[in-house]
Amino acid sequence: MKQKEIFIAFFRSGLLGFGGGPSAIPLVHKEVVDTFKFMDSDEFGDILALANALPGPINTKMAGYIGYRVGGFLGMLNALIATMVPTIILMIVLLTALNNLKDQPWVAGMTKAVVPVVAVMLATLTWDFIKKSTKSSLGWAWTLLFVAASLVLIEFVNIHPGIIIFIALVTALLKKDAAEKNEAKKERSPA
Repeated sequence: MKQKEIFIAFFRSGLLGFGGGPSAIPLVHKEVVDTFKFMDSDEFGDILALANALPGPINTKMAGYIGYRVGGFLGMLNALIATMVPTIILMIVLLTALNNLKDQPWVAGMTKAVVPVVAVMLATLTWDFIKKSTKSSLGWAWTLLFVAASLVLIEFVNIHPGIIIFIALVTALLKKDAAEKNEAKKERSPA
């Protein structure tokens, strides 16, 4: 039963994820978190952050990892096939049709109309992550500081998002280690 659910989740997100990874991320989130409940939003956020830091298409990285986590090696293959098959079929069909109709004004309008829809989908997912961050130990102030700093570093300083994610992960690991050492030191010292 899990293999069927894995296939359906990634087939639907692959079929409807017009525009590549950014448009597919909210769809994958909806399927794996809300519909099939393979994981919660926090786990999905961790997977998304790691997938963004690694090279290659994000959709296949997420499908491979989530499929493996939920259904083992067979689940990984299942999720990858379910993610790629719609893209392959739609690329052949749609590019052939669009190539034949590329001079039609409605085709140009249709392709331009997809961009704002993808922007809204990403904004919705971003807002969900911001709300979850504010409820964590970060709070509103730190969350807004990280959002602003990330925006400046990515958009104006042109630092790759993977580098920022890597620095945040290393910082979190070092902070966790320091907190554990302080806790162990407090336990050993007499009160």
